[in-house]
Amino acid sequence: MIGPTGAVRVMVATRPVDFRKGAEGLAALVRESIQADPFSGAVYVFRAKRADRVKLIYWDGTGVCLFAKRLETGSFCWPNVQDGVIRLTAAQLSALLDHPC
Repeated sequence: MIGPTGAVRVMVATRPVDFRKGAEGLAALVRESIQADPFSGAVYVFRAKRADRVKLIYWDGTGVCLFAKRLETGSFCWPNVQDGVIRLTAAQLSALLDHPC
């Protein structure tokens, strides 16, 4: 499997982002908007305005990895935002990506 294993922090952007951004642009958003280190090993999750697409970036120790998923129909069930933060475990992230609304 390609991707992080074990205990991983998952940080979810609370607002939709411009989906023309690639790995470098999303890493810049992590630094500027989330005020976090994109090279920390955490997974950073971004969604499109229509919630039918998500992009994830994370540092695997050798480079920044970019994963994208676009649904053919429907949209992702986006978690509730409380105090400006969404907190997910790796299992919750997997459920979010595997089970659209």
